[in-house]
Amino acid sequence: MSKQKLKTPSLKAPAPAPAEIAEPVSRRFLPLLLILFVGSGCAALIYEVVWFQLLQLVIGSSAVSLGVLLGTYMGGMCLGSVLLPRYVSSREHPLRVYAVIEAGIGIFGLVILFGVPMLDSVYAAIAGHGLWGILVRAILAGICLLPPTLLMGASLPAIARWIETTPRGISWLGFFYGGNIAGAVFGCLLAGFYLLRVYDMRTATFVAVAINAAVALVAYRLAESTAYSPSADVTRDVPRGDAPVPARSIYIAIALSGMSALGAEVIWTRLLGLMIGATVYTFSIILAVFLVGLGIGSALASQVSGRTRHPRIALGVCQLLLAAAIAWSAYTLAVSLPNWPVNPLLAKSPWFNFQVDLMRCLWAVFPAACLWGASFPFALAAAAKTGEDSGKLVGEVYAANTIGGIIGAVAFSIVLIPWIGSQDCQRLLIALAAVSALIVFVPLRNSLRKTAVLGLIAAMLVAVWMIVDVAEVPWLAVAYGRRMSFQTNAGRALYVGEGRNSSVAISELPDGKHYFHVSGKVEASTEPYDMRLQRMLGHLPALLHRNPQSVLIVGFGAGVTAGTFVVHPTVQKITICELEPLVPPAATKYFSNENHNVLNDPRTQIFYDDARHFILTSKDKFDIITSDPIHPWVKGTSSLYSKEYFEVVKQHLNPGGIVTQWVPLYESDPETVKSELATFFNVFPNGTVWGNDINGEGYDTVLLGQAEPMKIDLDALDARWTAPENARVSESMSLVAFRSPLDLLTTYAGRASDLTPWLQNAQINDDMSMRLQYLAGMGLNFDRPAVIYSDILAFRRFPNDMFTGSEARMAALRFALSSPGR
Repeated sequence: MSKQKLKTPSLKAPAPAPAEIAEPVSRRFLPLLLILFVGSGCAALIYEVVWFQLLQLVIGSSAVSLGVLLGTYMGGMCLGSVLLPRYVSSREHPLRVYAVIEAGIGIFGLVILFGVPMLDSVYAAIAGHGLWGILVRAILAGICLLPPTLLMGASLPAIARWIETTPRGISWLGFFYGGNIAGAVFGCLLAGFYLLRVYDMRTATFVAVAINAAVALVAYRLAESTAYSPSADVTRDVPRGDAPVPARSIYIAIALSGMSALGAEVIWTRLLGLMIGATVYTFSIILAVFLVGLGIGSALASQVSGRTRHPRIALGVCQLLLAAAIAWSAYTLAVSLPNWPVNPLLAKSPWFNFQVDLMRCLWAVFPAACLWGASFPFALAAAAKTGEDSGKLVGEVYAANTIGGIIGAVAFSIVLIPWIGSQDCQRLLIALAAVSALIVFVPLRNSLRKTAVLGLIAAMLVAVWMIVDVAEVPWLAVAYGRRMSFQTNAGRALYVGEGRNSSVAISELPDGKHYFHVSGKVEASTEPYDMRLQRMLGHLPALLHRNPQSVLIVGFGAGVTAGTFVVHPTVQKITICELEPLVPPAATKYFSNENHNVLNDPRTQIFYDDARHFILTSKDKFDIITSDPIHPWVKGTSSLYSKEYFEVVKQHLNPGGIVTQWVPLYESDPETVKSELATFFNVFPNGTVWGNDINGEGYDTVLLGQAEPMKIDLDALDARWTAPENARVSESMSLVAFRSPLDLLTTYAGRASDLTPWLQNAQINDDMSMRLQYLAGMGLNFDRPAVIYSDILAFRRFPNDMFTGSEARMAALRFALSSPGR
C-alpha cells in the first residue's frame, strides 16, 4: 500500500514524496469511495430494470425494441466515458465532479419516471411500423435514456482521476469497477425480488434516487474537506516485463471481450429461460449470477494486476481461459443441465425452486463471467502509461468494452440467433475469445519464448476442437422447457426454429396429435380441450356480435383462433398481430386444416410486432379483438393483461364491439387469477367469464367484455346458428363438441357483478406495478385449476337481465346451467 501513488491534497508544508502520502490517503478515502461506487451500481441497476420496463410499455418488447433500448442505454454510457475526460478539466476536483454526476442521475431518474407517461400519447400519435417506426422508437429511447446514461458512463472516469496510473493505482480502479458491479448485483436482486414485487416502479425509482442523493452528498462533503491538485508530470516509470506494444491491440481485445460477454448474456439468458422458466425472477437470477461473476473476477484481477509485471500476458491468458469457459457453458446448456434429474413441480414454494435455479445458473454461467470480469482490470493495466490522465485511460478502455458490448448484444439478439441459431452462435463466442487472445499475443511474438509460442499454437488447436464440439440444445428444451425432464411420451419434433423473439417447436405425439410450442411451453395443440378453447375465443364473440366485419387477433399461435373467423361470412378484414415471424409459416404448414389456412386468406393482414405497441399506434378500430397471449408468468407478458392495455383495447372497439381474453387456470394460483379478472372487469364492468373445462373440471377460461351492457338473444343466436350461410360455423363448432347454441352458452361461468365478493382484495395489474408478472411467477407451481374454477362457479347466478328469448329456450339454459358440473 505504501508504494501506491495517488493524487493528494496540496499543503503549505513541502509536498511529501508520493510514496509517503499514498498510504494515509488510501486508508482514509479509498475504502469510502469503494462504498460509494457500490451505491452507484445499486442505483444504476434499479434504474435499468425500471426504465426498460417503463419504456417497453411505450415502444414495445420485440427484439427490435429491446435492441434499440439496449443500444441507447449502453451507447450513452460509452459516450459518457469518452466525453468526460475531454470536456471536463482535470483541474476540477474528481469527487465534486462525481457528486454532480450522481445528483444529475437522480434528477433524470425522476424526470423519466414522470415524463415517459407524458410521451406515451405523443409517441402513439406519430409512431408507426417498419423503418419509420424503428426510427421513432430510437428517438424516444434516446430522449429518455441518453442524458442519464451519459452521466452513468462518466462516473468511473470522473472518480478515476483521484488515482494515478501506477500499477497499484490501476488495481484500485479495478476494485472500483468491481465494487460498482457488486452494487449492481444488490440492485438487481432488490428491484426484482422486493421493490417491484411488493411495491411498484415509482417506489423503486424513489429508492434509487435516494441512493444517488446519499452518494452525491457524501462525495461532495468529502470534496469540500479534501484539497486536490492535479499532477500532469510523470514522476517515475514503472518497469514492465512486456515489450512495448501499441495500446490499440488492447482496446481491440477488450472490445471483442465485451462483444462476447453481451452476446453470451443474450444467448444464455434465452436458453436458461427455456429450462428454468422465463419469469421475472429467472431473469433477475441470471443477471445477478452474471454480475457476481464479473465482480469477483474483477476483484481478483485487480489484486493481480497491481503486482504482475506482465499485464498484457495476463489479459491474453484470460481470453484463452475464457474460450474454454464458454465451451463449458455450451456443454452445460446442451448436455449437463437438460439431464439433471430436477422436477421443478415438486416444490410448491417458489423460494425452493429459486435455490435450484441459482445453482443451475452458477453451474453454467459463473466461470465465464469471472473471466470477463477479470479482463477489464488486466486491460487497464496493459494499456496504462504512468502519469497519463487516469480518467482518459479508464474512459477509453471502458468505451472500447462497451462498444463491443453494444455490437454483441444487438448483433446476436437481432441478427445472429435467428440467422445461424444458438449452437453456431456459441461457436462464434469461443472464436471471438480465441481471436481476442491472438490479438493480445501476436504483438508480443518477438519477446515470447518458443515454449510460449508452441503453447499458444496448441491453445488455438484446442479452441478449434471446442468450437467443433459444441452440441445442439435438445428440442425438448425448446418444446417443454422446465418440464422436459419428466416428459415420458413427448413424441417427435416436426419443426424447431429460433427466431428474434422466441424459440418455436412443433411436435407430433405417438397418437398423431400435434403440439405447438413457444419458448419452452405448449401454446396450442390439436387436443380436444385446446381446440375447444381456441374455437371459443373466436366463435363466441363472432356469434354474439350482430354483424362482425373487422377483427383483430393478438397472437397467431397455431392459427386456430384466427381461423375461426374465416368461416364467418360477414367478416371482411382479419388483422393478426404476432411477435415472432417464425410462427405463422410454421403453424400454417402443420395446422392448416385446423386453422382453415387463415394466413393465406385474402382477408388476412398480419403485422409482426409487439401487440401492445401495435394497438397503441394503430388508427383502426375493430368489431372484435381477441387476445390469446402466452402465460402471464412469462416476463413481459403481463403488459397484455394490464388495466391500461385493456383501456387501449376498449378505445379500439367499434360501437357494440366485443373483446375476448384468455385466462389460464392451470400453472396459476387463486391470487393470480383474481388479479387477471379484477383488472379486466375494472375496464369492462359488464364483463363475463366462460369456462373451458376437462371432464367438468376447470382448465382455462375466456373473459368476454363489451363497453355496453351485454345482451344475448337466444332466439337470434339459434337463428344464426342454423342459417345456411353459417353452415361452416356450426360445423366448426360441432368438431369441438358444441353441437348447439345451448352447448356453447352452458360454458357461462359468471359475470363481474357476481364475482365482486370473490375479487374484493384482488390486486389490479397496472402499468406502473406490473403486479401480475410477480404474482404469477410466485404461483407457477400451484396448478390446481379445478379448485379455482369451482370457486368461480360458486358465485355464478343466472343473469335474467343478460339472456333474453323464448320461454322454452330460457328454461333449457337455466336448467343446463344448474346441472352438476356446470
